Amino acid sequence: MAKGTVRYWAAAKAAAGVAEEPYDAVTLAEALATARERHPGELVGVLRRCSFLVDGDPVGTRAHETVRLAEGGTVEVLPPFAGG
Repeated sequence: MAKGTVRYWAAAKAAAGVAEEPYDAVTLAEALATARERHPGELVGVLRRCSFLVDGDPVGTRAHETVRLAEGGTVEVLPPFAGG
């Protein structure tokens, strides 16, 4: 298991109630499952709409089960942003 940090932005931060928290997981799917367990409310729905960066690299359409996490790494949770 790798240990690192999940950082929540915008609506994900509001739904989680925290800006960041630790992960202890091998894959992005495991880290997100833990986040859903910790915050079983609004965050579950928000995560469905989010995109993710793992150590600065976009996850894109890769299956979350295939995205391995590194020791000391960072997962950025990015909800859709509106702007002009």
